[in-house]
Amino acid sequence: MSATQPDMLKASSPATAETAAAASQLPTTVTTTPPLPPPPPAAEKLTTADHLRNTVSQPVVAAFCAGGVAGAVSRTVVSPLERLKILFQVQSAGREAYNLSVGKALVKMWKEEGWRGFMRGNGTNCIRIVPYSAVQFGSYNFYKRNFFERYQGDSLTPLARLTCGGMAGITSVTFTYPLDIVRTRLSIQSASFAELGARPQKLPGMWQTLGMMYKNEGGFTALYRGIVPTVAGVAPYVGLNFMTYEFVRQYLTLDGEQNPSAVRKLVAGAVSGAVAQTCTYPFDVLRRRFQINTMSGMGYQYKSLPDAVRVIIAQEGIKGLYKGIVPNLLKVAPSMASSWLSFEICRDFLITLGPKEEPLLQ
Repeated sequence: MSATQPDMLKASSPATAETAAAASQLPTTVTTTPPLPPPPPAAEKLTTADHLRNTVSQPVVAAFCAGGVAGAVSRTVVSPLERLKILFQVQSAGREAYNLSVGKALVKMWKEEGWRGFMRGNGTNCIRIVPYSAVQFGSYNFYKRNFFERYQGDSLTPLARLTCGGMAGITSVTFTYPLDIVRTRLSIQSASFAELGARPQKLPGMWQTLGMMYKNEGGFTALYRGIVPTVAGVAPYVGLNFMTYEFVRQYLTLDGEQNPSAVRKLVAGAVSGAVAQTCTYPFDVLRRRFQINTMSGMGYQYKSLPDAVRVIIAQEGIKGLYKGIVPNLLKVAPSMASSWLSFEICRDFLITLGPKEEPLLQ
């Protein structure tokens, strides 16, 4: 009798169970999709303040901004001596209104005009000197980085610094000269020069003086009268100033230091200013004379730069080219010292505002 189907299934069940158990022990291959990489972090959106910080922290921009601050600080510190220097410079032979010692001249200025006399022309001077100094320091940094440095942080030769500074001086003068000539007019118009007549009750301001010069003295060319001796003096002055400062600063930096102390920076600034001013001072006198060459009553009408040198030496001697140098040297030490120190402090602060610190270059 043959086995029924259920009996056959029962007989085969042990083998089937064993086969299933063995199959369950075999490794199984599971195909899986690799995980996707995490999405990149969303770029942080920069605010207007972030963009501003990144901009002003650029070395050339930082030098530009810090230069403007340095100019305003340095000129305000020495404003009385700056005005006194101009009053000395513009006196021709035989004019005795300010033929005094520095101390007596300052007392005279105080008695006649008070505190306003000390600050006369300083507002215009600051309006002029802020862009002038900003362009000077900024363009020096620009020319140095783009035309003289072989690589970032390269040390320039003294001749390269002199040339770079001269180019910066010419650039700054060209942009700001009309404000300089107005500052000279404002400085002398309230002084007690008998040749100028009685002082008016209400003195014209900066913009009114600019308009009067443009209207009455020859238009646009009147605003650039005297720029030739100015450029001839400013180019070597600024070049000598930068060259001497960086040399003295490096000399005063102790081994292992990146920057000298504030006192050493003040000394370097004072020395650089004194050297540069002494070497180029006659050009400054010629500049002032030409700026008021058309003002009646001042006693001179020069035809050209050589004519001015000839007349001054013939009538006033060599010392005529150095009139006002004493108050100028008295002011140059605190002026240039405060200028360089405030420039470096402000520049270093602005550079630290950037995303990463840039190497400080001189």
